[in-house]
Amino acid sequence: MERERETLLLKAGSEGIEQAARLLGSGGVVAFPTETVYGLGADALSATAIARVFEAKGRPADNPLIVHLANAEELDRYGVADRRALRIAENLMPGPLTLVLSARPPVPAIARAGLPTVALRIPDHPVALELIARSGPLVAPSANLSGRPSPTIAEHVMRDLSGRIDAVLDGGSCRVGIESTVLDLSGDVPAILRPGGVTPEEIADLIGLLPVPVGNGDRNRPSAPGMKYRHYAPNILLEQVVIHDGIQGEGVSRLKGHLKGGEPALFLLGPDLPREIARLIEAEEAGPLREDSISREFRRGETEGFGRIILVYRSGTLTDALLNRIEKALG
Repeated sequence: MERERETLLLKAGSEGIEQAARLLGSGGVVAFPTETVYGLGADALSATAIARVFEAKGRPADNPLIVHLANAEELDRYGVADRRALRIAENLMPGPLTLVLSARPPVPAIARAGLPTVALRIPDHPVALELIARSGPLVAPSANLSGRPSPTIAEHVMRDLSGRIDAVLDGGSCRVGIESTVLDLSGDVPAILRPGGVTPEEIADLIGLLPVPVGNGDRNRPSAPGMKYRHYAPNILLEQVVIHDGIQGEGVSRLKGHLKGGEPALFLLGPDLPREIARLIEAEEAGPLREDSISREFRRGETEGFGRIILVYRSGTLTDALLNRIEKALG
């Protein structure tokens, strides 16, 4: 790791965006807001700058990065965009969606983890789009230490990466709060490599074919972020209680066990819990278990002195994207 540097905190006005673009143009690494989470930006065409992203995050070299573009016209410059990709881009981009396409030469192998494919997306955030328009395409994995909960405000980025990167462009809180859907269109059969804000059904409406959920895919050679390693995890104990059968089953017994003692716990509660369950927890510290808040609540559990976080939800009530993040955080 290179020696510690001062990390600037820039406001996301015209002057701050211009300063961030200058830093990126000189090979720097700058965190910036998107609609999903804060991304850790570097010049997507510079292998040297991209290497600094891996170093700052402590990210394994076989975990590919997503290249962020300013507009859909650039898709076919960096990947092979067929009619499916162009139709999806026309209707769902900018937005929380990443396309994995066969790569074209400009994107260095380090960004693709040596794969013949490239991951591309157009963020739906005015600050991100203006920054990319000024600086050119940027790789931008989540702006946190590898494996940590995703950052949804600038403070989260500073907590993880201050002294390791050049600047953080503060654009406030991220609207979506969870990483993009990753759709692989590099082959004949479309596949969801990571669930997110765009659903398989929305994609099927555009291309006439429901994508196959791949889940972890080839864990030895992942073609998208989040497929191989533990991710999104707080640095305190994380447990889950799934309510399968009302208020008399095993899940409730486990919940009562958690309530009997031990280290102070933060309970994160899913939707539509039976009233009796809510009553059991009402005297405890609790927060919502939702896509847009899970990372923020994980970080709250760390900073407010809790010894553990307990996730409580009814079976069948959480989205695939949220279940995926929970599974990855539990390891």
